[in-house]
Amino acid sequence: MSLFEAKLEKIELGAVEIRAPILQSTRQQHGFAHAGLTFALGDSAAGYSALSFMNQGNEVLTTEMKINLLRPGKGQYLIARGRVIKHGKTLVVAAADVFAEEYDTEELIATLLGTLIATNP
Repeated sequence: MSLFEAKLEKIELGAVEIRAPILQSTRQQHGFAHAGLTFALGDSAAGYSALSFMNQGNEVLTTEMKINLLRPGKGQYLIARGRVIKHGKTLVVAAADVFAEEYDTEELIATLLGTLIATNP
């Protein structure tokens, strides 16, 4: 996430928000945020929200993640808001919505849904 200059903005039990600027290096050929940036932020937000339910010392790995790209990421920032849908002992189903922020306006650009697993490092 440091490559993207992403910042963890909010952490709650089962909910996380990550914000990153749309840098020149993370834009695609038309000037929009690259889908790889959108996916990385959404995956991380869902993952950290899942981690909030896991035992101390555990880590989390994504086992599968689906993304629906709804519109181009246009603006100054991307904001990913992850949330837990259902948590168990080992597996967690989590989702994330990714928004593009241009000035004070947010627009939903992608939604992700996935399964994450607890691991011991």
